[in-house]
Amino acid sequence: MNTADRIPLYQKIQDYIRELIDAEELKEGERIPTEKELMEQFNVSKITVVNALTGLANEKIITRVPGRGSFVSERTQEIGPDPQPMPTGNEASAALFSEPVRRSGLIGLIMPTIYDYFAIRLVEGIRLTLEARGYRSVILLSGGLLQLEKEAIKTLKEIGVEGMLIFPVDEEQYNEKILTMKFAGFPFVLIDRYLPGVETNFIAADGRMGAALAVDHLWELGHREIAICSDSPLQTVTVQERIEGYMNALKNKGALINPAHIITDFRVDSLKDAESHPLYRYIRNRMATAYITLNGRLGVQIYQMARQAGLDVPGDLSIVSFDDPTSIVDEFSIFTSIKQFEQDMGSRAAEMLLQVIERGGGQSGGYTKTLIEPELAARQTSGPPRLAETP
Repeated sequence: MNTADRIPLYQKIQDYIRELIDAEELKEGERIPTEKELMEQFNVSKITVVNALTGLANEKIITRVPGRGSFVSERTQEIGPDPQPMPTGNEASAALFSEPVRRSGLIGLIMPTIYDYFAIRLVEGIRLTLEARGYRSVILLSGGLLQLEKEAIKTLKEIGVEGMLIFPVDEEQYNEKILTMKFAGFPFVLIDRYLPGVETNFIAADGRMGAALAVDHLWELGHREIAICSDSPLQTVTVQERIEGYMNALKNKGALINPAHIITDFRVDSLKDAESHPLYRYIRNRMATAYITLNGRLGVQIYQMARQAGLDVPGDLSIVSFDDPTSIVDEFSIFTSIKQFEQDMGSRAAEMLLQVIERGGGQSGGYTKTLIEPELAARQTSGPPRLAETP
């Protein structure tokens, strides 16, 4: 019998994952193949795959995150026989966040970008609340990149912040440093999104409710062909929840879900060549009479595409956007939008973090999970469809 045939199946899976990591086909923070993929590739049962992954997790080669999958752990450097080696990788991160937190009056804030009114109002709420309590904020931007988010967390801890407010990158890769902070008991609060399967303090607007409010509003106006659009390159937690809210709202009305009306996995980089964009053709051909956009920028882009196609808003199509895209002063906005009370969200996030700091961090008192109820602000971009059937 071939020696390779005598290797246990779970070990073959482990060897395969190790080889991918050693060859750098899988790098730190990247998600490894799913349990289902490994079951199909090796023709084994789920329990065999689970045993293999559990062994790799015990060796700290991977980190398993319930609800998200398994990810390559931060690598530790090769060390010699030195009886007191310097900690690296996960050990260094754990040591950094396990250090006593000293009073500095500084709070770290990590944002992907600050380019829209959602972010501006959120940051303003945080700033006002921290200043009222005698704290200052240090803001670092991740640009939506996982590695920059990791570096920002490390930098903020090194300069001595007492806690962090993080608007996390949400993608296939997973930021292990957030998990390290959690286990070390370092105070932090996640904003706008959470990490599925990981208990943390977080605050966000209720995306399912927001999408349902948009559907209800458009349905009452007489729309039956309602599309929902996201230009996010990934199906983030936020996107998934809003699409679920959209689908549930339609089901509650007895409507069938049209997959063609769930428009995702695209980008609109420039409107110069808009007429060649699939979304432009979708709009021009009147495939839907109403659009729910999952961010304000996309709402403006659809508005502009409609105008280029010779369509009137709201006569020919209606638009409801998450986040008001046009004005920091509500009274001057024209867009029907889902209000998420960003400034209040920022203020409450800051207050939540200060309470965690005052408790001494860690899990004392449990975790606080807050969902803010959104509201619909009906303005000039939504109205009855011209061809609406009389009930």
